[in-house]
Amino acid sequence: MQEYIEFFRSNPMLSLAWAGLFMALIVSVFKSVTSKVKNISHQELVQLVNKQGAKVVDVRGKEDFRKGHIVDALNISMAEIKNNQLSALESAKTSPIILVCNAGMTSSQAAQLLVKQGFEQVFNLKGGMGDWQAANMPVSKSKR
Repeated sequence: MQEYIEFFRSNPMLSLAWAGLFMALIVSVFKSVTSKVKNISHQELVQLVNKQGAKVVDVRGKEDFRKGHIVDALNISMAEIKNNQLSALESAKTSPIILVCNAGMTSSQAAQLLVKQGFEQVFNLKGGMGDWQAANMPVSKSKR
């Protein structure tokens, strides 16, 4: 224990950085535990779509969506979600909705917005389309 105290005294900046990282880790874990958005894998996505009729919403740009997307996914941009322009999803406020982007970060933000707008079952695909394609899951391409 004495060694730790000596280390903290001789390295205050490093000690503060360590304490900051530790606090960030605690906050991150607390947020994920209390979040209404659940991160799911590609296997769980397939189960939700097949068994519960979940809707997949792709929040990437139209060009990325055309290059390849999950079969039957809707393309709704982040701007539309932020502006609450969700006519395609209004009837699905109580059914499962799975959000997808390139890596899972943008869709996580979109999922939080949907929860605030009253959607009850919102999920985020971990790893986004990158992990989906890496797992050799089916991809559909738009011709328009």
